[in-house]
Amino acid sequence: MANQPVELVEKVVGVGGVGLVTLEGGSGRPLLMLHDELGFPGWMRWNEALAADRRFVVPLQPGFGRTPRVDWFGSVRDVAAFYARMLRESGLGPVDVVGFSAGGWIAAEMAASDPELFDRMVLVAPLGIRPAEGEILDFLAMTMRRHVMTTVSNQDAEELATMYGGAISAEQFELFEAARAESSRLAWEPFMFDPTLPHRLAGVRDLETLIIWGERDQVAPRGCAEAYEQAIPGARLKVVTGVGHRPEIEDRHQFVKLVSEFLETPLPDRSFGRTSSVRMSEARPGKMQNAV
Repeated sequence: MANQPVELVEKVVGVGGVGLVTLEGGSGRPLLMLHDELGFPGWMRWNEALAADRRFVVPLQPGFGRTPRVDWFGSVRDVAAFYARMLRESGLGPVDVVGFSAGGWIAAEMAASDPELFDRMVLVAPLGIRPAEGEILDFLAMTMRRHVMTTVSNQDAEELATMYGGAISAEQFELFEAARAESSRLAWEPFMFDPTLPHRLAGVRDLETLIIWGERDQVAPRGCAEAYEQAIPGARLKVVTGVGHRPEIEDRHQFVKLVSEFLETPLPDRSFGRTSSVRMSEARPGKMQNAV
């Protein structure tokens, strides 16, 4: 009998007087998903694959059209503090997290402030650190449609036509414009990075971290991924061949394999400094640069 599609439930979570819209679906341990600078692209097949064992929690970033803009936000670090409060007040943490592009930057900011928020962290084509070579794409200088298309190097990718609901409606266009406006407000200068982040990440210990980067990425150069690998102690970088900024769309099977295997890696025992797959407080299931 075929598996039933996962039901995605919309909730509103109160965080400091803000009604944060979140989407939840799947079963098992929670997996926090932080979307990119264009907003939530929709429930894709990689989500469906991981949702068999994981309960996705997907906050829709304030100012991106669904959750109201938060006026006191002045930086990506502020968004990270807001999400950290959400985790603490909801009792979700520590959780595993997967962040995409600017969402990866937010996850890294959360970890730099409080590594205990997460057990494992996956950063997919993360922005946030200035690369030693190359430049982060100035996507705000592009039309919205070109920006979306530039994120996918393989224009024949199966799910390209279904991202963001498929054909861009007037409502989706408004959401894109809200997302781009908020991204520019938070990270215009310097553009999409914080020069202090590598120094703050150097203090992160015992946080299992996987960085995934596509070799054809036109948005975040390889230097961004390598900078994260160098900044976070023990981080591992996996380069996926033949894909661009969205490996989860362009090579779904390889992406799911990398992430699912990583999410089963044993956790460091933070109490005694040894590796264990079980935390002392609760029973839980359980430097590479290889191209795959």
